[in-house]
Amino acid sequence: MPDDLRISEDPDIRQKRIRELEYLIRHHQELYYNGEPEISDEEFDALWDELASIDPANPIIASIGADRSDRWPKYRHRMIMGSLSKASDPESFLAWAAKVRYPLYLVQYKLDGASIELQYDEGGFARAVTRGDGVIGDDITPNAVRMNGVPNRLPEPFTGSVRGEVLMSKRVHASKYSDKANCRNAANGLMKRKDGQGVEDLDIVCYDAVGRLPTGEAFSTEREKIAWLKRMGFNVVPTIECKSPEEIIVYRAKIMELRPTLEYDIDGLVVKGDRIDFEDMNKMRPELQIAFKFSPEEAVTTLIAVEWSESGTTVTPIGIVEPVRLAGTTVQRANLANPGIIRSMDLRIGSKVVITKRGEIIPKIESLVENPKDAIPIPIPSHCSLCGAGLIDEDTRLYCPNPECPGKAYHRLEKWLSVIDIKDIGSTLLKRLFEAKRVVRIPDLYTLTMNDLISFERIGRKSAQKILRNIRERNEVSLSQFIAGFDIEGIGLLMAEKLIEAGYDTLDKILAASPADFEKIAGFAEISAKTLYEGLRLVEEDMRKLVDSGYVRIRPPLPKTQRTANPVSGNSFCFTGELRSMKRSEAEKLVREKGGIIKSSVTKDLDYLVTNDPSSGSEKNRKAKELSIKIIDEEQFLEMAGLK
Repeated sequence: MPDDLRISEDPDIRQKRIRELEYLIRHHQELYYNGEPEISDEEFDALWDELASIDPANPIIASIGADRSDRWPKYRHRMIMGSLSKASDPESFLAWAAKVRYPLYLVQYKLDGASIELQYDEGGFARAVTRGDGVIGDDITPNAVRMNGVPNRLPEPFTGSVRGEVLMSKRVHASKYSDKANCRNAANGLMKRKDGQGVEDLDIVCYDAVGRLPTGEAFSTEREKIAWLKRMGFNVVPTIECKSPEEIIVYRAKIMELRPTLEYDIDGLVVKGDRIDFEDMNKMRPELQIAFKFSPEEAVTTLIAVEWSESGTTVTPIGIVEPVRLAGTTVQRANLANPGIIRSMDLRIGSKVVITKRGEIIPKIESLVENPKDAIPIPIPSHCSLCGAGLIDEDTRLYCPNPECPGKAYHRLEKWLSVIDIKDIGSTLLKRLFEAKRVVRIPDLYTLTMNDLISFERIGRKSAQKILRNIRERNEVSLSQFIAGFDIEGIGLLMAEKLIEAGYDTLDKILAASPADFEKIAGFAEISAKTLYEGLRLVEEDMRKLVDSGYVRIRPPLPKTQRTANPVSGNSFCFTGELRSMKRSEAEKLVREKGGIIKSSVTKDLDYLVTNDPSSGSEKNRKAKELSIKIIDEEQFLEMAGLK
């Protein structure tokens, strides 16, 4: 991960973070085994994985699941009780499945409790040992014998051990232990009580066994093992057979939906092959089975409606779903991207769907779970609601072809404010100015007066002054910004830079070029060249007015030799926190001089966030990580700017 790489490059920062992680892991292990956990398994796993990535030889890593309780006598396991590797999304799971390629997959619930080993000698129950460090755990036999699901004597003279999970049912939790945060916390607190109070409220559900059968042979397949556990009278985890990884993904989505109705809490699925590999099962982290976990950024809900959002000429579907908790927030809207997504997934009103929030501001509908019989087709708009023109449906895009559509004019204003980075004109104010026909075209922004702004309710004199000052201060822009700001179809900063690289380094040259001229430029083709030419014709008058009236001055591009060696040119930067070598205003000026773009906030089109504290929990850092925007420090920025 980028942050981990930066930490590892600075020895002092790296050691400080290692010490923090060691403390946090020990602290939460102590709470887990001797009290009540403060964080979820996912959060604990994240701490563990981070420590493993930056200090894999750390002693804590070698003691997986170390049990720090000294209240019970210790006893050695007969089976290694390690932990499984995890996949939290379909992509990671499919990558694992591609390696193992099983002809048949066995899939079980991943029970969310505390692991325990039940040891038997010649069919008689001998002792119960907690997971501990995977090799030695606590002997809690006096408590275990009073739990539900521990046969005192088996029908066969089995010698070996059975692995299960100590659980509390949701029903018992609700009726007797609702003061505890969840079933797992309550079960962990009870199972090790010295006085044994409440242990009769706990159940043990089993899923593994190692030992010698009456025939003298060990288990050869997982199915044989599960059948034996049932025959011996153990409570056994539900197990199904799947023929493909894709079938497992569909099953996982269905279980996510059923999860609230299950008797016990589960936090994912365990997936394995049928053949038992004795070498792998004796590893602390087996490789031939995996925990396909549920992600806190993933949920199943019902699609109840579709709204069509108009941004410029593009019409985008937004799914309205039944409210569901996702990554700590209640979600009711999810992105559908385009009509092609609706068709390819066969989505309908009433569909059960999986939604995710992996780095997305608006959650995304990831896949279809099922279509109930009463689900109805989603109507796709055929005409623009703003101008009435027939929409063009290209499957991956639905748009209004009318160049004079009011939606296009409004979106062009939004684009200009974004690219030029004019602050404090929010969408509400812009919309009111547009609807009042005071600001309809880009040059109109530069004719705004104090009276224009304060005539609107809730716009005070100071706010109006600030807006006007921001407009005036952004009166010098690069040629690539100027072109990209006019929102010509397919022409962003990168394509504008290609024009300049090809020798079209003035506005006059660009406006004088023909479609055939543009078609010769690398990155352009017949359609994009024609689109650029026609787009320029539509906005040429406004471009000329901005320049001729002196509202905007286009900064001459750097010489070509400097541009090709200048990584700042054409890229956008946002600064946060203090800089050591210069003031922020000086750094922003440097970016502009080198043909770069300054952004005041983190948006999806930002290229770099510059900060000397990449591990900070600031809003800008958090948002940059969500949007997968590259985060660099001051030294890296200075190197890009040619000052190092």
